[in-house]
Amino acid sequence: MSLSLISNAYAEGAGPAQDGGFNVILPLFLIIAFVFMIWSQQKRSKQQKTMVDSLQKGDEVVTIGGELGRVEKVGANYLSLEVAENVVVQIQKSAVQSVLPKGTIKSAN
Repeated sequence: MSLSLISNAYAEGAGPAQDGGFNVILPLFLIIAFVFMIWSQQKRSKQQKTMVDSLQKGDEVVTIGGELGRVEKVGANYLSLEVAENVVVQIQKSAVQSVLPKGTIKSAN
């Protein structure tokens, strides 16, 4: 008699086969999310490299540390940045966060 009760419970859909869909969808979703994160990071990295490679004298930039300055000299890995009148510092090119429109530094003061 107990065997027929167990088989009736599985027949009503209470068996372990019901979890199969979720067990397949969750890993698939995680893989897609991971691929998207890698893709967006590579895109951002490529944009940063393009921006750093195109730096030239006279560009106004913001560094990762938040300093505003005008590019005075561009080298292979470093650049000279004028952060105040007659104050020039050397920074790594990779420390440049963004290039500003011309005249931004004057309007910020």
